[in-house]
Amino acid sequence: MFTFRGGVHPREDKEATEHKPVEALPLPARVLIPMSQHTGVPSKPVVKKGDPVRTGTLIGEPAGRISVPTHASVSGTVADVADVPHPLTGRRMATVIIDSDGKDTMDESIGERDYSGLSREQVIEAIRAAGVVGMGGAAFPTFFKLSPPKDKPIDTLIVNGCECEPFLTADHRLMLESPSEIVEGTTLIARALGVDNVTIAIEDNKPDAVAAMQGPAKDAGFAVRKLRTKYPQGAEKQLIKAVLRREVPSGGLPLDVGCVVQNVGTAVAVRDAVKFRRPLYERVTTVTGPAVKEPRNLRVRIGTPVKNLIEACGGYSHAPGKLIMGGPMMGITVENDEAPVLKGTSGILVLDVASTVIEEHDCIRCGRCIYACPMGLAPQRLNNLVRRRRFEDAKQEHVTDCIECGCCAFACPAKIRLVHNFKYAKSEIAAMERRS
Repeated sequence: MFTFRGGVHPREDKEATEHKPVEALPLPARVLIPMSQHTGVPSKPVVKKGDPVRTGTLIGEPAGRISVPTHASVSGTVADVADVPHPLTGRRMATVIIDSDGKDTMDESIGERDYSGLSREQVIEAIRAAGVVGMGGAAFPTFFKLSPPKDKPIDTLIVNGCECEPFLTADHRLMLESPSEIVEGTTLIARALGVDNVTIAIEDNKPDAVAAMQGPAKDAGFAVRKLRTKYPQGAEKQLIKAVLRREVPSGGLPLDVGCVVQNVGTAVAVRDAVKFRRPLYERVTTVTGPAVKEPRNLRVRIGTPVKNLIEACGGYSHAPGKLIMGGPMMGITVENDEAPVLKGTSGILVLDVASTVIEEHDCIRCGRCIYACPMGLAPQRLNNLVRRRRFEDAKQEHVTDCIECGCCAFACPAKIRLVHNFKYAKSEIAAMERRS
């Protein structure tokens, strides 16, 4: 059975949505589309107040080497281009605000084409032009991952269908409802990388998804691997270790061991970009949690306010204690439900007040965090260094290798905010390096 060292077994809590098909959310009256929705340099707005736009119209162009364009998710009129607090960072970022006309008129550039004759470079350019990023949450520009340096040959593609975060079922439903689309997108990714060795990895708590993917995958010559359910099985480095027994070096990337990992949702977005010239302007998102009346899986336009999703799920069942974009382990708390859905928003988790009251105690040196860490770090020692502001020592102890999965904090009986402290340390180390 494929697995990795460390990790934890949190409650899955997926039963509320795992058997519910994806439903299309009605078009929002207004969308707020931040230019910063991916790892790297934010897009630069190319529209102004009063401009008419169609669904899929370019509204932000790439502004750096690691950057992708941004597109309108509805047709209508640009209400404003303003600096608005970003839902994940709180920093004010350029945001295009569009009032929908309710018609959903598609941009004239969108349409099906025969892609059989496209070269590797043309496939990658189509992916870049569509603004496709990693749909699993990291939102790294996909075209960049498909363009490795010549001295880093890639021999294996892993398509990630693990969805190890508790509560979330968006990827699970995609595998059940769109297996052929996933495989078609995977074929295009493999063509762009020039690889024949392709594995679709799915945790064994999703036997129906394994069964749904096996037929189309076999026809394409791909392998479907069933992995032992354990968090964070879907993290790139742990997935590579489980499937290939290769270990990404400290400070390294998957391409350093000849591998690229892409999410199943990303594969569908790639297929839409290449086959239909369709930009990434919508995604599947799970809306769930103890404070949601009717949890659902929704197909949502990018920029839709979270409150629209909550309303489509019957509203709040009682007073929410915390609103999280993503899952409970690696998700980011947002200030309110006015925040817009982003390209990397795999879920909206609404916790009640009782679930958010956590009292921190002193470390008892039990070592559970060390046993749980999938990166082989010593969280207890790192935490001591960070609290003493010994950031250079923390760097030497590889705090920058922390993947912020939350396993240490989950395992800690003292409920110490370990991940919070490590994020703080990494930001301080980055600031030190910029100053030097």
